[in-house]
Formats: sequence, structure tokens, C-alpha cells
Amino acid sequence: MWCRSVPSLDPAAAAARLRGKRPGQKSGLALLDSAMRHDTLGRHSYLAADPFGSFRVRGGQALWNGAPVSGAPLDALRTVLAPYRTEPAPGLPPFQGGAIGYVAYDFGANLERVAPPARRAGLSHDLAFDLYATIVAFDHRAGTCHLIATGFPETDGSARTRKAASDLDALEATLAGPEPTTEAAPVRSLAWHSNFTAETYARAVEQVRDYIRAGDIYQANIAQRFEAALPPGFDAFAFYRRLRARNPAPFAAYLELDGLTVASSSPERFLRLDGRQVETRPIKGTAPRSADPAEDRARAEALVANAKERAENVMIVDLLRNDLSRICAPHSVAVPTLCGLETYAGVHHLVSAVAGTLREGADGLDLLAATFPGGSITGAPKLRAMDIITEIEGDARELYCGAIGWIGFDGSLDTSIAIRTVLMDGSCAVLQAGGGVTLLSDPEAEYRETLTKAERVFSAFANGEGA
Repeated sequence: MWCRSVPSLDPAAAAARLRGKRPGQKSGLALLDSAMRHDTLGRHSYLAADPFGSFRVRGGQALWNGAPVSGAPLDALRTVLAPYRTEPAPGLPPFQGGAIGYVAYDFGANLERVAPPARRAGLSHDLAFDLYATIVAFDHRAGTCHLIATGFPETDGSARTRKAASDLDALEATLAGPEPTTEAAPVRSLAWHSNFTAETYARAVEQVRDYIRAGDIYQANIAQRFEAALPPGFDAFAFYRRLRARNPAPFAAYLELDGLTVASSSPERFLRLDGRQVETRPIKGTAPRSADPAEDRARAEALVANAKERAENVMIVDLLRNDLSRICAPHSVAVPTLCGLETYAGVHHLVSAVAGTLREGADGLDLLAATFPGGSITGAPKLRAMDIITEIEGDARELYCGAIGWIGFDGSLDTSIAIRTVLMDGSCAVLQAGGGVTLLSDPEAEYRETLTKAERVFSAFANGEGA
């Protein structure tokens, strides 16, 4: 591992430099962005470009740099990562090179027997990770910026050393250069279309309540899928910069992969593995913010006291305790935080933390297999809730409610739940927003909650006069 300290930049400004170094060419840009600063949850951001390899899975087939890899998808990913195993250097941010990308919600069908969706747009792969030898790591609490190079894919000692030095030189020169200037085409608004109306969403809520009354489930998360055509010349990165300003989140992300752009402002951690320590942080319970401070405080207090929202959160905590117990050491799973209040730009949330110690002999990919997808965006019991979600929503979720994040060459990982997340393929944008439905749910209130979650993302698309 080789490291060089440089003057710190705003992560988005640094990303603009890397993105602009080769105009018109794909850079494989990946920014994992703690746009909402927090001493622990939002302490680090990571930036990378020019991956040396790509790992993709679609239809159960794994591909490494376009060539088939045998075995189940996560086994194939483990095989791809194995030659680059390194131990972390002390004193640096946790991610020091490795894979950045996503696991789509629909990958869950590779792990469990669940019903297939009726429709799939085909925007995302089931898994998509690029491997990066060089990382820009920001420590926002310390105010530092480190360039970290592994020298991969070279594995010979001297060749690897030379490549690491060359990579650091090139990266430092790019970051020291001027930020490219761009003029984005004006966008006043997009014409969003949903696969639900207020009336059909209310009927969907009633369907879930009927399943609960019948004893099938305790709750399920039902989402709307919004789509809109993008105007010619739409600048996805400029959109992301507006999104991170208007809806900052500790697990924001911007990825450019295979003609698909992902822009996320997720507030929710899915899984973190640090050494043998595991953490997941489910969100259940939402209330809109108010511009009036007194009203805003009242809404937060009402959310904390809301019996329906707390019960929903506790049910998901129990589900996640069960999921972690499948892969963690006996008696190690605990709940350090139950129904804590967290406040974001547009909403208040109830957030819990569930932690455990990964059992001996298991790794991060085993952890992923045992717990994916996250319980907070499925329901309880999880597998039956997933079948009901597929039945009611009709459309495949693709990346929505999957996971975005990194897997280090040392085996550690950190991922978010892919909510408040937009997929863009150059001509179309897709955003999904949902909420947990229980027997106590009010259909109209559940519908409004989905719109509250989507509102700030919608607003970030507009950059023209009168927007």
C-alpha cells in the first residue's frame, strides 16, 4: 500500500476534475459521498476512476472483464477478488482500494426462492462492481485527503511499486488542476409518470392489510416507480451536485457504469463489516420537515411518540436480528440503538442500529448472502413480503432497495440501501419511493409519505428559470 497526503478538496469538485480529464471517454467514475457530514456515519468519502476490471452479473451469469466466470455469483466475485487480497494500512480511512458498485434488489432471487416480477426494464445488472487500484479518501472529521494506491493489477513486487508511484503522480496532477467548467442545458421540470395513482396506491395498501389480516405477513414495503424522459444534453453529474446540495445524506453516491448513471442520496446504511464487527441501521418511521422551527420540533417529537411507526421499526429490528444471527457468532447480536431520531433536509426518520460479530470462517460476501435484501425495504416475514411486493408492484425494482457501496481488498465492506436513488441511461430517469405498510396504515398518509420522500429528488432535476 502506498499513500500520499494532498490538500483536501470538496469531493464533488474532486470528482469533476477526474471526470473531466478525458472528455467524451468513459472514466468509470465512482464517488461514495458523505454529503451530510457526521462524525461517524458521514466521516469519510471515497472517489475513484479508471477501474482495472469490471465484474457483472445478469441472469445468474458472472462476467469478469466480459469473460464468463464459473460458479454462483458471489463465489465468482470472491474468486475475482482473491488475487488482490491486502491488509489495511493503519491510520488511513477504512476503504483503501477494492470494488465499488451495487447489488440490485432483484439479486435476491439468486439467494432465495421468490416470485419473479412481471416486468423488468433491464436498466441495471443484478451485480455491478468495478475494481479500483487507486482511491482518493477524504476524512471530513480530520479535514484530510489521502491518495491511496495498491499498484494492482500488477502483482509482481517491483512492477507493482512502479505502477503505484505512477498512479499517485497522475492522480495528484489531475486533482491539482483546474476544475472543468460546463454549461448545463436548462431544465425547468420533467414530466414524471408513476405506475400508481393515488387511488391504485390506496388499493395496494388495502391489499397488504388484507394479507396482514389473513396472517400472511406483519408488514410490507410498497413503492411507486416514477419515470421521466431526459432532455438532450442532460448533465447527470450536474444533477447529482444539485441533489447533494438539496438533499444531503451520509451515504450519497454517484456511479458511472456501462452507460448507466446512478445518483443516490441515501440516508440508510445496509451493512458495514469492520474486521469482524457487523452493523446494520434500518430506517422505519418518517415525518416531513417544517420550515417553522417550533412545528418542526413538534413533528419530530410526534414521530418519536408514534406507536405505529415505532412498532414498524421494532418489527424490522427483530427481522434483522434474525438475519444477523444466521451469520454472526452466537449471542453476539445486539441492538445498541432502538428507534433513535435522525433528521435530514426534508424528513425526520426513526433509525435503529443492530450489531453483531461475524462468525469465524465467514466473510463479507457470506454476510451479504445471509441478509440481502435489507429487511427495512421488504417486510416481515421477509420472503413472503417479497412475493407480495412483486405481486402488487408488478415492475422489477432493479437497483432500487438493493445496496450501493464498497468491498475492500482486505475483506471489509460498507453499503447503503439504494433509496432516494435515480437511475439514468441517457434518455430516461427512474426514481422509486415507498413506505412500510402495517395494519394501522392509513392509505392516504402512506401515499403522501412516498411523495415526501421523492420531492427533494424531483426538485434537484430543475435548474432553469422558474424551476
